[in-house]
Amino acid sequence: MEIATFGNGCFWCTEAIFQDLKGVSKVVSGYMGGKTKDPTYKEVCSGTTGHAEVLQITYDPSEITYDELLEVFWKTHDPTTLNQQGNDRGTQYRSVVFYHDEEQRKTAADYMTQLDTSGAWSNPIVTEITPVDTFYPAEDYHQEYFNQNGSQPYCNFVIRPKVDKFRKVFKDKLKK
Repeated sequence: MEIATFGNGCFWCTEAIFQDLKGVSKVVSGYMGGKTKDPTYKEVCSGTTGHAEVLQITYDPSEITYDELLEVFWKTHDPTTLNQQGNDRGTQYRSVVFYHDEEQRKTAADYMTQLDTSGAWSNPIVTEITPVDTFYPAEDYHQEYFNQNGSQPYCNFVIRPKVDKFRKVFKDKLKK
């Protein structure tokens, strides 16, 4: 098993996507990239810790590759908005790939360069590609948030449309 760590907006939304992928055995919402040791959600949301909301994804590379995870990462958020995804604003919502080894760094950087030069977006990509740092799991009530709270208004109006779109686009990569 291998690990990928991505920050691409609210972890409630992104966790609901990555946990549906074949080959992904575990997705943990958490925080990375800041200066505060063992931060709380409230501290991270204040924007003063420097942490991003991230997902730590455990996957089987014989079933899904890092490249495929990057494809989902790039296609399920806007990597051109600095410190923002939709209505969520702040450094905790920045687009970031935390790489675990040189191969992940190179793969993410090459993918980003290809996308940037392709004109896939009208604005330049601002995604950070940075070495992995200490991962702090988010509080228990953040884990599997969409699965446990799918009927709440935020889930219905914000997360569900993203998940539905993802499931249509990536139907060949979903768990059965």
